Amino acid sequence: MFNFKRFSAIFKSRNLEFWRDRSALSWNLIFPLLLIIGMAVVFDRGQPVELKVGLLNTEQAPAFTSTIKYTEFVHYNSFEAAMSKVTHHQIDMLIDVENQEYYVNSESSKGYLAKSVLSSAIKQYQEQAVEGKAVRYVDWVVPGILGMNIMFSSLFGVGYVIVRYRKNGVLKRISTTPITALEFVGAQLVSRLMIVVLISASVFLATWFTIDFLVLGNLFLLLLILLLGTMSLISLGLLVASRLQSEELTGGLLNMASWPMMLLSGVWFSLEGAPVWVQQFAQLLPLTHLVEAARSVMIDGAVLADVSHHLFALSLMSVLFLTLGAKLFSWGNSR
Repeated sequence: MFNFKRFSAIFKSRNLEFWRDRSALSWNLIFPLLLIIGMAVVFDRGQPVELKVGLLNTEQAPAFTSTIKYTEFVHYNSFEAAMSKVTHHQIDMLIDVENQEYYVNSESSKGYLAKSVLSSAIKQYQEQAVEGKAVRYVDWVVPGILGMNIMFSSLFGVGYVIVRYRKNGVLKRISTTPITALEFVGAQLVSRLMIVVLISASVFLATWFTIDFLVLGNLFLLLLILLLGTMSLISLGLLVASRLQSEELTGGLLNMASWPMMLLSGVWFSLEGAPVWVQQFAQLLPLTHLVEAARSVMIDGAVLADVSHHLFALSLMSVLFLTLGAKLFSWGNSR
């Protein structure tokens, strides 16, 4: 039976262990700060040369797209989603093939270029003007960087600790006490959740006031996304480390879990235009839902209903990973 007193003892000891490790604490604070500031300095130097044009309500690209060079064409099925991209200068033009209309942001220099390049191909189309503030690359990438830091802190901060406990015989000694696997795993999860949320919130606020990146949505909704996303990633780390005794194998498995998320969860670049199967696979990764939900709230001003499917996915993953981790958990009594 779950005992809150035993749970609190493990929770307190894990917190003290982390806060006394000055190097780990410093790295968790300094690394994302330096990364965000570095990205702002390096990449916030104007827009890239290539054009990006959206195609609305058409599965097959019009013939003229094959003759236009240095331009990427992206298909959209949702008018609202596509218009949000045009408004924030994330695509340079939106072409509605079915209704023979095109949308250009009057405040976008690249929108003007796209209109000039495609003028002969869309001369029969009716122009619709759009206005809206540009989203800088740093505005777009901040949710990804923070999500990446959360991922590494959650996976490695839990996985390595538990395996080290098991390897050093700490878990074997704890197993002789009345503490249950659920109490121990739950205490590890809550401890790491509190630490990661505090550090991530501190980094978010510090960089927000320093760089002044775009935040249009509700901060409390961002906090909810942070909590659910962190919980799902910590639960994944607990699952990976539930039975392992080798730190080397643990590191390999955690890297195998983290690198696909680094590449496919929209941390550094959008998956728009990627093969459909890649986009579908990315939806199986918890970091994808964390980053996409946070980015929607920060850049598009999304509300709870808009990101509810991401929150549901993160909650489902948390329950699944935590349940499997608790059931598979080994104290290492064979050592």
